Amino acid sequence: MSSLVLSFQEMEQTQLLLVGGKGLNLGELSKIQGIQVPEGFSVTTVGFQRATEQNETYHSLLDRLTKLKPEDRDQIGEISRKIRQVLLEVAIPSDVAKAVTQYLSRFGEDHAYAVRSSATAEDLPHASFAGQQDTYLNIIGKEAILEHISKCWASLFTDRAVIYRMKNGFDHSQVQLSVIVQRMVFPQASGILFTADPVTSNRKVLSIDAGFGLGEALVSGLVSADCYKVHKGEIIDKRIATKKKAIYGRKEGGTETQSIHPDQQDTQTLNDHQILQLALIGRLIEAHFGSPQDIEWCLVDGTFYIVQSRPITTLYPIPEANDQGNHVYVSVGHQQMMTDAMKPLGLSFYLLTTPAPMRSAGGRLFVDVTPRLDSYASRKMIIDALGKSDPLIKDALTTIVERGDFIQSSPEDEKVHSPSNSNKTSSDPTEMEGDPSIVSDLIKGSQTSIEQLRQTIQTKSGLELFDFITEDIQELKKILFNPQSSRVIMAAMDASFWINDHIYKWLGEKNVADTLSQSVPNNITSEMGLALMDVADVIRPYPEVIDYLQHVKDDTFLDELVTLDGGQETRDAIVDFLIKYGMRCSGEIDITKARWSEKPTALVSMILSNIKNFEPNESKRKFERGRQEALKKEQELVDRLKELPDGEQKVKETKRMIDLIRNFSGYREYPKYGMVNRYFVYKQALWKEAEKLVQANILQEKEDIYYLTFEELREVVRTHKLDDGMISKRKDEYRLYEKLTPPRVITSDGEIVTGEYKRENLPAGAIVGLPVSPGMIEGRARVILNMEEAEVEEGDILVTAFTDPSWTPLFVSIKGLVTEVGGLMTHGAVIAREYGLPAVVGVENASKMIRDGQRIRVNGTEGFIEIL
Repeated sequence: MSSLVLSFQEMEQTQLLLVGGKGLNLGELSKIQGIQVPEGFSVTTVGFQRATEQNETYHSLLDRLTKLKPEDRDQIGEISRKIRQVLLEVAIPSDVAKAVTQYLSRFGEDHAYAVRSSATAEDLPHASFAGQQDTYLNIIGKEAILEHISKCWASLFTDRAVIYRMKNGFDHSQVQLSVIVQRMVFPQASGILFTADPVTSNRKVLSIDAGFGLGEALVSGLVSADCYKVHKGEIIDKRIATKKKAIYGRKEGGTETQSIHPDQQDTQTLNDHQILQLALIGRLIEAHFGSPQDIEWCLVDGTFYIVQSRPITTLYPIPEANDQGNHVYVSVGHQQMMTDAMKPLGLSFYLLTTPAPMRSAGGRLFVDVTPRLDSYASRKMIIDALGKSDPLIKDALTTIVERGDFIQSSPEDEKVHSPSNSNKTSSDPTEMEGDPSIVSDLIKGSQTSIEQLRQTIQTKSGLELFDFITEDIQELKKILFNPQSSRVIMAAMDASFWINDHIYKWLGEKNVADTLSQSVPNNITSEMGLALMDVADVIRPYPEVIDYLQHVKDDTFLDELVTLDGGQETRDAIVDFLIKYGMRCSGEIDITKARWSEKPTALVSMILSNIKNFEPNESKRKFERGRQEALKKEQELVDRLKELPDGEQKVKETKRMIDLIRNFSGYREYPKYGMVNRYFVYKQALWKEAEKLVQANILQEKEDIYYLTFEELREVVRTHKLDDGMISKRKDEYRLYEKLTPPRVITSDGEIVTGEYKRENLPAGAIVGLPVSPGMIEGRARVILNMEEAEVEEGDILVTAFTDPSWTPLFVSIKGLVTEVGGLMTHGAVIAREYGLPAVVGVENASKMIRDGQRIRVNGTEGFIEIL
């Protein structure tokens, strides 16, 4: 068997580096009983290496290309064009040409062939590279085939292929190209079969695109395809497209586009029997490869031929269940305003902290809400509760329940829990007094506990440290889920809903609670934003320090400050800020994220923005303005309510609710602050263990501990042993997960159910979201996805994917907020209301639909954005 050319039957699963992803899959397909694959062979990567190994021009150009980044489009285009020209002109080695000739004589030199590229980084489980290299159809004759082998080699360096590799972290010099030479079939119909629905991601639904002639017409977008969907052996949907053109092979070689007769244009490409037959073939192939597949097929004289199968790499992974039943999962990240992928150590710490039934998938956490949806009584409660935080989740869950095909409750359950019996609110805010000392005591208890933790953990190391952290997490859970703490938070939330409902009913005014909750005491997150304004006040008088900060790149900059005029004062102010808030950062629920204390450069741009945008002492004026607005609104409500029938009673009830809002709503941010405080103490202790593991040559670098769960790390500390490939594998998985967009709601079938806002009478072109902080503002959109690179001016409107508490210092400079993720009670919404910023959240793809620098209008009362 030659290593230069291999037939499909000769290929083995270990030969990816010889035949590439496409070749390997064709070799596998040809061995599945009952699957028809047009015969063919692969000109292996050895031929490509032989052709290029001595070519100095090729290697020189490749070195230049390796130094570029995806944004260097012009240089990429120029160098890639030169490499393609070199590969088109390079001679195919004589032994390669000889081997090709031998295989052509075996399969029939006079036949027509498809000549197809197959890169070693192609059709892989984590990167499909679909369409990145070239395919040539209906090639006839040895000379023409050899010529098109060179063209395939050259297509390894199309601009699109080069940029795709750069973005996916593949080294150009390590990617080799094999070329597939496969007998042409001339189909009456062809298309694509997805064994999981590419729109909904439902693994139980197959989706078939079909058109007349060769599949190139569909792939190139020349025609629309019929689309058929099959579920459990039944056709559940058919959409017949008007197909005016098709591509067919010519007898003399090559292809041509032909018009389809008008009588045939609207006919069904495949009959129902063929659709179901193809679906069975799809499931057979999927079972063989063990994952959902994207399959290219052709229909020739009633027989289906498979010409390619690759993994579908865009599907979001399904959270694992302990049984085969139906499950519905809700994203934790959308509740916590942090939808980035988390590393294994971060995931495991969060799982240790929460009592909720959570599963991880794609580097994110999901709550299994199935048990709550199974019962009518708890169903309404969970859907309503989630709806308050994110209406899109509520709409998605309602859709699943109303379909009746996935979640079903027993008839007895329906009778026992009729809607009239389950309409009561979850709690009554009038049951609690708004005594501010309750909050003070809760905060003091949390601070005392953290201080004790800091003292004790310093005496622990090795396995004793892991046992101690395990015990202390129980203390953290007691604080987080303290019933009194929960009652305080719920009382403030319920009082807000009470105020909004009753004032609207009595006075016709919407969202009054938003004004009443401005500048409340004890909000650790909004206080943090104001505190960073005070840091700017310290630095403002010192131009030398300001100039220095504008050029800071290294996290050691605090040590170098002291040599400057005002440097010691600046250092002290920043250090004081970090003592109180340095455990925070973007994505702080992931313990592995770099904290501000570890990466103080993250604060510099926000400090500079505050210096530029504000006068001295603005933090105090800002807080007092909000407080006065709230007091003014309270007095206005009292005056108006007194004029109503039974006005004195209405005033009494309303003032009680306002007390709950003013005294309790600030505390809502504290439990999370306490949690990330503890996380940082744990992290610093584990960091010392990581240093020891590096010194013992068990880990290559300290950050490697992030790719182990807490229990796995404990085991490594105990045994001083670690599987060499585990960290590398986890890093690859994390890079893949980073690119995925987590769904709000996903089922155990893999179906992503999306909700929608039901809204009428909107302006033309309005972008819809959830109104969470009232008012209307116009300004420049600042689309910012990385807080550390944020440069905002007063009057800007922040547009981003999500904001957690670490973004709060930016809120002091902006005039409005738009986020892709969030709900009425998530952190960004709460702080926006407290700062009096009009805000619309839960806006799907906001950071893509709105461009940086555009002038926009945000309507935080009605919940939409207009691009002006």
